[in-house]
Amino acid sequence: MSEQNTVEVETAHGRISGLMEGGIARFLGIPYAAAPTGDLLFDAPAPPEPWTGVRTAHAFGPTAPKPPLGGQLGDIVSDPDIEGEEWLNLNVWTPDHRASGLPVLVWIHGGGFTTGSSAVPTYDGAAFARDGLVCVSINYRLGVYGYGYLPDAPAPANRGLLDQIAALRWVRENIARFGGDAGNVTVAGESAGAMSVLALLSRDDGLFHRAIAQSGTAHIGQTPEDATKVLKAVADKLGIEPTCRDLTDISAEELLKAQNMVSADISQAPDAAKYGASTMAGCGMSFMPVVDGTTLPKRPIDAIADGAGATIPLLMGTTAEEFRLFIVTTVLVAWNIPALYNNHLNCYSVPTGSWNEYKKGGTGTYPRDAACGVACALFTDRMFRIPTYRVAEARAATAGAAPTHLYELGWRSPVTPNKIGVSVGACHSVDLPFAWNTLDLPESLKFTGPNPPQPLADALHGAWAAFAESGQVSWAAYDTAKRPVMTYAHDNTPTAHQVVEDPRRSERQWWDGHPATS
Repeated sequence: MSEQNTVEVETAHGRISGLMEGGIARFLGIPYAAAPTGDLLFDAPAPPEPWTGVRTAHAFGPTAPKPPLGGQLGDIVSDPDIEGEEWLNLNVWTPDHRASGLPVLVWIHGGGFTTGSSAVPTYDGAAFARDGLVCVSINYRLGVYGYGYLPDAPAPANRGLLDQIAALRWVRENIARFGGDAGNVTVAGESAGAMSVLALLSRDDGLFHRAIAQSGTAHIGQTPEDATKVLKAVADKLGIEPTCRDLTDISAEELLKAQNMVSADISQAPDAAKYGASTMAGCGMSFMPVVDGTTLPKRPIDAIADGAGATIPLLMGTTAEEFRLFIVTTVLVAWNIPALYNNHLNCYSVPTGSWNEYKKGGTGTYPRDAACGVACALFTDRMFRIPTYRVAEARAATAGAAPTHLYELGWRSPVTPNKIGVSVGACHSVDLPFAWNTLDLPESLKFTGPNPPQPLADALHGAWAAFAESGQVSWAAYDTAKRPVMTYAHDNTPTAHQVVEDPRRSERQWWDGHPATS
């Protein structure tokens, strides 16, 4: 790379060199905390060691240890694995590092708290930078390293959440050096990233000023007792005690193998008696934030209902068929006998009678003619849509709360990852190439199929960018009278973006008062 294509910035810990391309400067793999190895493996993040000279920031940094995405899911979802010990790193894209006062968007990736990274190609921040924003994406500790509950560890719980907080503090201290405004920061995330956003919102630390949560829930939060059960199951696979000392001596490869076996058990054969009701609240997730009374004093939904984060404008979205991703890429896609889902229904605390209620509500656009279609719709609402509404309802009931805007994406991908020809449809994560405006990437096309609609990306990406810049979108805030929801690709029509009041009302009302979503 020639000299004129590099650019340097002085950070609080040393000078770095980035690359210029198409008028956008990108700085990749910047450490925001010390490598979490040795005594720091199960400790809170520590500041990075300062360096002398110019550190090259031209390539993504190491990703946190994580199991590979296997099977049909791995065929369509990209999850790069980059070796190295400095997992706690971030990336910055800026349209002008010499500017001042540019709005900032900080991205927290998803992956069920066990997979994913900021190096996923879809998360290329150049499109946001072209919109005049400084875009930051972060890595954080995953699985046992990030969320395993270890009472004897220096940081017993929520190390991944502590990493995210440390990254936001780095942004507050350094982002002006990249042209950004530390007083105008939006934190955004999808899936586990959105759950992280809502957990951070419930802490109300003052580290960000707006929030975007796509396909998340604030109803998760393991109890220490249930988190202990999950970690003990991992330790039993390894033949060790579930202690910080014993786990520190285990290689990442061995630990991930055991972690993956327990995660598969929880998702494929959920057992509330074995792993606890608060684990089952995650509908298949094994690791998640723990309500430890310190880092996370309450379940996020409970803190939000008490007014936490009420002054922060919030944009929340779901897809129309979230749970299809977790059914059509697994053996569940062939389960065409409703009784096969009974264990999942019971463990996920789904109300009695829900199956028949959802079976009668199907349409030709989002079919429920097979058992897996009913399950997809039912678990979509249980895990994502209804919890999203509950956050909006709680904030609407809080005096003086900032607006909460809701949207739903209904475009159906034709990609069929299974051998029986069932498509992923409007599933979990299909929104990401549209929100990031990275439809042309080969990694995105594996998920969307050929010729995804660019006008949909223009609309959704534009809404995210506008919200990050000003907190404004083109539709009214959610309230409990009209319940407006912007529906992108309404009824699967790529250019039909319209506000629908109280979509699928009868199914929304079905969950009223139910403990799983209250």
